Amino acid sequence: MTMPSPRSLLGVFAHPDDESLLAGGVLAQHAAGGARTAVVTATWTADSRRAPELAGALTVLGAGAPRLLGYADARNPESAPGRPRLVDAPLDEAVGLLVAHIREFKPDAVVGHDALGQLTGHPDHKRTHQITLLAVEAAGLAHLYPEAGDPWQPAALYTATHSDSGTGRLGPLLEGVGKTVLTVPDSYVTTVVDVEPWAEVKWRAILAHRGEVAAERPLPGLLARLQKADRDEIIRTEYFTRLTPGPAPGTPDRLTA
Repeated sequence: MTMPSPRSLLGVFAHPDDESLLAGGVLAQHAAGGARTAVVTATWTADSRRAPELAGALTVLGAGAPRLLGYADARNPESAPGRPRLVDAPLDEAVGLLVAHIREFKPDAVVGHDALGQLTGHPDHKRTHQITLLAVEAAGLAHLYPEAGDPWQPAALYTATHSDSGTGRLGPLLEGVGKTVLTVPDSYVTTVVDVEPWAEVKWRAILAHRGEVAAERPLPGLLARLQKADRDEIIRTEYFTRLTPGPAPGTPDRLTA
């Protein structure tokens, strides 16, 4: 199973480094193939310490300049001093901000977090998934958020995920530092992408998040301490579930009792 090649791909992720860890290979693959790519990051601000690292990673991936919603990380108040945490922000406000990015960039496809919050169930990941689901649908409806620009309906939403059988070395690696590992049934994965040709680009993007690489418990730091062969085994495959937003094509269904 492979991901089709859209002309434009927008990633929507909670934190700097999520884009590289979860979809860095797909972003690099599509940029190399001539697609327009970009990433919206829900937390941290442009003047925070992680913003330059994010900018460096996006440059490596060919995904343009950072697009920041500017909310605070649920576990790190310094990420956006004076701003609400993403998990506390009004849902309608956050959805409207993301709708504006979708309508401005006009992606054929959007890629983001799954409902579980990627392996560890981080609350920002789960909240970003909820915001993305609503924004992808709302972006195509002219009567919703009219101030955010002309309607635009992405053709597909892919949620980055991990299957029960697909965690491999990643599961024990996270469990070894006391992190929970949440996965979906194999049948829930619709799209498996072999990103081995772009694994080195993906790894350079991960390394751009220097603060996380230097730390002991974050995944970039865990990966950096592995042997290259073991690390490559983890990062060379990306898993997604495709969700199709908007009305289904064809004859409308009839709901009957």
